[in-house]
Amino acid sequence: MNEILFFNEQTNFKLNNPEVLKGWIVEVAKNENKKIGALNFIFCSDKYLLQLNLKYRDHDTLTDILTFDQSEVSSEIGGDIYISVDRVKENAPLYNSLMDIELYRVMVHGVLHLIGYPDSGESQKEEMRKKEEAYLSLLKF
Repeated sequence: MNEILFFNEQTNFKLNNPEVLKGWIVEVAKNENKKIGALNFIFCSDKYLLQLNLKYRDHDTLTDILTFDQSEVSSEIGGDIYISVDRVKENAPLYNSLMDIELYRVMVHGVLHLIGYPDSGESQKEEMRKKEEAYLSLLKF
């Protein structure tokens, strides 16, 4: 299917270079022996993502991303990746990063979750960070 769509909820955020990003995400999936099914990125506010966090995860905390896997075939990834633009903006300087680079890191983080990479333990977080860095290096504008 290979459909990647971008949406906004409670934000007027404008994604730069969406076509380049789509190609990059397809490449990430291909490198992990996966294809893209129906994949939605929803850029939203802290408030919107907090409501989702409370409803679906029973967490009363702000987060930069929530990923909902809706894959129907094991060789494909698909689902909804909600990203708080507010969180990304606030986190970027904490990680000595530009806002766009932090956004791309969060985007690929969600894709890696859909591929099957967890990040609950320290070693898993370290592996996830290495994957994020490797895939960020493939992104060319």
